[in-house]
Amino acid sequence: MRVDMNSDLGESFGAYTLGMDEAVLSHVTSANVACGWHAGDPLIMAKTVALCKAKGVAVGAHPGYPDLMGFGRRKMTVTPAEAKAYMLYQVGALQAFCKEAGVPLQHVKLHGAFYNTACVDPKLATAVLDGIEALGDGIAIMALSGSVMVQLAKERNIPVIQEVFADRGYTAKGTLVPRSEPGAFVKDLQEALARILQMVKEGTVVANTGETIPIVADSICVHGDNPEAVSFTKELREGLEKAGLTVANFIG
Repeated sequence: MRVDMNSDLGESFGAYTLGMDEAVLSHVTSANVACGWHAGDPLIMAKTVALCKAKGVAVGAHPGYPDLMGFGRRKMTVTPAEAKAYMLYQVGALQAFCKEAGVPLQHVKLHGAFYNTACVDPKLATAVLDGIEALGDGIAIMALSGSVMVQLAKERNIPVIQEVFADRGYTAKGTLVPRSEPGAFVKDLQEALARILQMVKEGTVVANTGETIPIVADSICVHGDNPEAVSFTKELREGLEKAGLTVANFIG
């Protein structure tokens, strides 16, 4: 069995540093690089892509809403035309850095409120997929397992990477438990590892209601913006490999 591990990186901005990107990149196989609207800037984008190349980590674009102050986590009302333009603008910028570095762009993964809304809103999801098709090059969409985005992408034969979360709880509908509610986070490594192994090997996860629901785990997201992120990511990968799983991205 094979599974990818991804992390949201390149989210510093100017003089402000967020996350431990270089250390996390030693343990993941794919990176979602911020494109400057919720976090990141041109120099950080270039640096992060270069680090990915050096460490053999696949590059993905991580576009968000134009909400730097809110870190892209605040809901916004945008039209389909706006959503497609946001995609082209941000992903196109990261493509330029990938071209300069000589690395392919593996996927696009939306950030924050953009991600959460597009996973349940067919109109927004369609606009995002329109943007991916316009970008060409067989770029995949990385999206929440079983979401509207995944279903629509499959109908359009757009490559899909279904994502699960090692450190987040799930509702009975297969969505993530909101960060403000109990059960939103899984902080114990052994609990996270057991949940991920169940997702990958059995195709199921236990929701916050106690129900067992179906799930597809192509890629596991681990967050890189807390002090325990590096050790959590390292030990999770070691646990997966000890369980007989191959941890690898979708390019190499």
